[in-house]
Amino acid sequence: MVYLVCNFAQSEKNIKRHLLYQPFVTVGEFGFSEMAEKEGMYSSRDWRRIPLCTFFKDARLVFKLDSLGREILSIALPAAMALTADPIASLVDTAFIGQIGPVELAAVGVSIALFNQVSRIAIFPLVSVTTSFVAEEDTLSGASPQIEESRCLEAGPTMDAETKNLLPQKGGNVHNSVLVVESFNIVKEENKRRNIPSASSALFIGGILGLIQAILLISTAKPLLNFMGISSDSPMLHPAQRYLTLRSLGAPAVLLSLAMQGVFRGFKDTKTPLYATVAGDVTNMALDPLFMFVFRLGVTGAAISHVISQYLISVILLWRLMEQVDLIPPSIKHLQFDRFLKNGSLLLMRVIAVTFCVTLAASLAARQGSTSMAAFQVCLQVWLSVSLLADGLAVAGQAILAGAFANKDYDKATATASRVLQMGLVLGLALAFILGTGLHFGAKLFTNDVKVLNLIRVGIPFVAFTQPLNSLAFVFDGVNFGASDFAYSAFSMDVVAIISIICLLILSSVGGFIGIWVALTIYMGLRAFAGFLRIGTGSGPWEFLRSS
Repeated sequence: MVYLVCNFAQSEKNIKRHLLYQPFVTVGEFGFSEMAEKEGMYSSRDWRRIPLCTFFKDARLVFKLDSLGREILSIALPAAMALTADPIASLVDTAFIGQIGPVELAAVGVSIALFNQVSRIAIFPLVSVTTSFVAEEDTLSGASPQIEESRCLEAGPTMDAETKNLLPQKGGNVHNSVLVVESFNIVKEENKRRNIPSASSALFIGGILGLIQAILLISTAKPLLNFMGISSDSPMLHPAQRYLTLRSLGAPAVLLSLAMQGVFRGFKDTKTPLYATVAGDVTNMALDPLFMFVFRLGVTGAAISHVISQYLISVILLWRLMEQVDLIPPSIKHLQFDRFLKNGSLLLMRVIAVTFCVTLAASLAARQGSTSMAAFQVCLQVWLSVSLLADGLAVAGQAILAGAFANKDYDKATATASRVLQMGLVLGLALAFILGTGLHFGAKLFTNDVKVLNLIRVGIPFVAFTQPLNSLAFVFDGVNFGASDFAYSAFSMDVVAIISIICLLILSSVGGFIGIWVALTIYMGLRAFAGFLRIGTGSGPWEFLRSS
């Protein structure tokens, strides 16, 4: 049976055109035909207009290596490896220190948690806004080598008259062609270094924050450790204070290297940070047994090797960045401090909320004794290390989306958001399976203490089966940052943190070690839901989804 399908919203002229050339349309299973879809004649019940359906858009392409898939993976894979390299180095530290004893393992666990959380407060807002700002500036200026190359390829046959006259014609002078090529090389060399104001701002702010963090942690190490649950008469205090003080000497290098990683991510170059991070972490892992066991420095040796590795990473990144970017701005006005402070302060609220939740969880575990803290440290390091694999997808999503929004390319923005979220879910499910089956056997790599091992086995189900939530939460962060939706990210995280803190306090007092992990599961679930809510309702920068 055939019906006449027409779009009453069209003008009378268009209706007549459809009647003349396409008078009959077969109604298919969903109430419209392929022809009607092509002409834009959808019914009012077209479910694909709902913003929520963005998450399912082209889901069959999640494993396809098309141009978008290759672009995402080329950024995500090196970024994920770079992001997980430092936690893996911390895991190696944990494994070596675990051979000394459970007290030292717990002490270093508290110090690492404290140092990392303070570093996140100092640098995470800077790195996030730097990636978005650099990607926007690089896209709008057309300074990216990839963009320039694509433009040259697109303009291949096109050539102005002046250039044609310069090029040698058939039987012309070869010497002239050499001069032309050499002149082009000179121009290319002169324009090799980019002028990206956000890069200079990031390095300046990162260096200042690194010095402040070092001074703060060294001068207040003991009170901060007391706050973390290590009392003055605890056997954990002395090794924890010694490790934290020495490791804090590397804070300027840590924050500078992370700021430079944000710049490279904005350029969609995640390979350079990967090479630098791997070089530093391999150095750390090589020096650990040397300082700890050969020189018999114990916990002190672990801290010294880590500091050396961080300064090596920062030197490599700075050397590579100076080859590509002019880091000396023409004037202080070019540093755009007001832009960084406005958006950075919003993300500072967010990262404080995130940091407080994780730090509170570690503190509550420490208050239950060294056995509980040692088990919690191992579970937390594994939990965070593998979860950061999804952060690679978040970095790719942020870098690509920032450029797409800068160009107002909403089709690419929609396709990128849906693809990275689908890939994040698949990654989370894979990690859940791997950890759920493999961590039972790998726990002995960190400690031989029977009590600690028993508690680790209790935490394994939470570490494994929260991975899909973790992956989605991290990828949603990158998607919202790519859309420069910093205000929503900040305020939604504050609400999530308030609920999570209440859950942590109640459940830890009722369920102890298990209660802490139940609360952390609720925390990650709420984070994922907050990101889901923004895009799923088509609000904020995603409002275009409701009219697309």
